[in-house]
Amino acid sequence: MGRLAGKVAVITGAGRGQGRSHAVRLAEEGADVIVIDLGDGAVESVQYPLASAEDLEETARLVRKTGRRAVVRVADVRDRDALRRAVDEGVAELGRLDVVIPNAGILPIGAGRPIGAYVDTVDINLSGVLNTVHAALPHLGEGASIILVGSIVGLQPGHADVSQAGPGFAGYRLSKHTLVEYVNTLSQLVAQQGIRVNAVHPTNVETDMLLNDAVYQAFMPDKENPTVEDALPIFTGIQAMPIPYVAPADVSHAVVYLASDESRYVTGLHLKIDGGAQVKLGL
Repeated sequence: MGRLAGKVAVITGAGRGQGRSHAVRLAEEGADVIVIDLGDGAVESVQYPLASAEDLEETARLVRKTGRRAVVRVADVRDRDALRRAVDEGVAELGRLDVVIPNAGILPIGAGRPIGAYVDTVDINLSGVLNTVHAALPHLGEGASIILVGSIVGLQPGHADVSQAGPGFAGYRLSKHTLVEYVNTLSQLVAQQGIRVNAVHPTNVETDMLLNDAVYQAFMPDKENPTVEDALPIFTGIQAMPIPYVAPADVSHAVVYLASDESRYVTGLHLKIDGGAQVKLGL
């Protein structure tokens, strides 16, 4: 406990899933948190329900339950001006900014999806990350930590199979690939200011982004109305360890390390939380 005492973090996509898990774990370690999400907004191409304003308030309640402060802001990460206002207001209230976690992301997977699925995914998963980091940079100083949420997909060579996974997955893969190079470049550019830039790259994570009918159908295109029970053996086959996915908390533990001073000389790192999925592919 107390590994992040005195620090302030901003987290997008904080309404549920990984974002909520990161917010609560950082608060448990002493950080105050600015939590940002879309609220009751919608993204046309996404087939599964997104986090609601009530979900975001619940994240804030869980943060405050630890004894830490939470600032709630509703903003679309595609809107840099709105995001900048949200970050600026949060910093004004909490007094500083030390940790940036641009976590918001979507996965409108599936063959036959419109090109809008590609556009939405790139706008949120790539542009949204850049908007978050760039809105936060003026507030960061010595010892600050930027932690991107990537994916093992971003570490795998080749191109997306759009015939089965569709344009949404192609946008997801492009975004995660690009973020690898972004970490590699930005970490060098801000190193002299004592700011660190790293990424965590999970395998499947037990969230609504994974556990929905569109994903099951993409993995089993020839099966009518596949269920999570049908998908579990396929999910499990991705990792070397006999697990179908990791929990959000498994990623949050790595995020806490990268946010803390324990990793004060760690930058440009791509940390895999993947149950051996990459080594299984020889990567």
